[in-house]
Amino acid sequence: MSAPPVELERTEETTRTTPISVVPLLRRLHFYAGVLVGPFLVVAALTGMLYAFAPQVDDVLYGDKLWVEPTGGAARPVSDQVAAAQAALPEGTVTAVQLFDDPEATTRVVFSAPGLAEEYSKTVYVNPYTAEVRGELTTWAGATPAVTWLDQFHRDLQLGAVGNLYSELAASWLGVLSVVGLVLWLARRRTSRRKARALLLPEKGAKGVRRTRSWHGSLGVWALVGALFLSATGLTWSTYAGENFSAALVALNAKAPVLDTALPGSAPVASSEHAAHNGTAGSTEPVDPDTFDRVLAAGRTAGLDGPVEVAPAATPGSAWSVAQTDQTWPIRQDKAAVDPSTGTVTARADFADRPFLAKLSSWGIMAHMGLLFGLANQIALLLLAGTILALIFFGYRMWWQRRPTRADRSAPFGTAPRRGGWQQLPLWFVIPAPLVLIAVGIAVPLLGISLVAFLVVDGIIGLVRARGAARTPVAAGQEE
Repeated sequence: MSAPPVELERTEETTRTTPISVVPLLRRLHFYAGVLVGPFLVVAALTGMLYAFAPQVDDVLYGDKLWVEPTGGAARPVSDQVAAAQAALPEGTVTAVQLFDDPEATTRVVFSAPGLAEEYSKTVYVNPYTAEVRGELTTWAGATPAVTWLDQFHRDLQLGAVGNLYSELAASWLGVLSVVGLVLWLARRRTSRRKARALLLPEKGAKGVRRTRSWHGSLGVWALVGALFLSATGLTWSTYAGENFSAALVALNAKAPVLDTALPGSAPVASSEHAAHNGTAGSTEPVDPDTFDRVLAAGRTAGLDGPVEVAPAATPGSAWSVAQTDQTWPIRQDKAAVDPSTGTVTARADFADRPFLAKLSSWGIMAHMGLLFGLANQIALLLLAGTILALIFFGYRMWWQRRPTRADRSAPFGTAPRRGGWQQLPLWFVIPAPLVLIAVGIAVPLLGISLVAFLVVDGIIGLVRARGAARTPVAAGQEE
């Protein structure tokens, strides 16, 4: 029996007017990625909100060690403060002294000490006006125990290398979900007469899933730039994508120059920026406190104002270093190598001389940590993380609202967008797709691996369902 004429006409019209579009494929990708990666993004957003307010946490827990009442007089020489710290921790070796331009801040004298785990230090807090020791803490990268815990909780959930995979997966997909979501929202709103309002604000009078979708889409547009920023800066710290990022900077000659701490007439020695940052770079030889006064004076004369870190020579016979540690805009991160015996500056590595990509990386890291613009930066991160949580909530709510509710075919969740969207794409788009996936997998490995896994699992499910659907009509015909 031939099909009714009306059905023929509808089929021909559909075939004739169906456009070549990437939207169906992106819709399915956005759905599955959102459902599966959403929990990782929730954890990353919540832990990031906590870490953004690390300075306030420090003030509450360690205020007695970090701050003092200024006396109005001049600070004691750094040598006196270092000597007091050495007396309080005689088994340790001084690896750095951190000085601040805030009159209420204590001086932090960093030690390496027996029994400490790798990259950890002992920090002694000294009143700069009286050289009184206010206490000591075990620190990592200059961070207090509480901030160290928050940092590691955000990075790896305190699970080590395995936990790092969660944060890299979340950062990888956050950017993809943001861009794909924008494309889908633009496609849905392309016929609206008031495009700006339709894109940026929820739809008036909408109800049910339509209302939820309008909130999801409009909030996504507002959060787009911030989400892309968090994704990009988060990946620079990640295990696998971060290594590729560093390799790219090296290939582009865009790494920050390393301070040369070799003294004249000796073999070149490059200071380890990572080690110095973690307070583990100093030599194990005893340090004369008076040398700190001479080296600091040389650094100040060389123009290194503001908060600085003075570090003894990393190896015997090399120069000491003075490095600015200002992390708020405009950040000051110039460095100078100083001959400890003469107080002569032997080399410099100025922030202004860094390649633009190296500067951009530093700015991005400081902003991601909530430090670059102070309290305004922290509030912006709080709002951005809250918006991401709201987007995830609306996404899952749409999934639930789209569920079948009829008694004969009810389901706990909505169905996924129809598969086969790639069939609407031209060959010139489909053929190079594997090459694009390979490139993505190399640059952002966890994104590539998880994307391939999604495609394989989705394909297997599709084959199983297709075989089941093919057997159903046969069984029905036998029953008739």
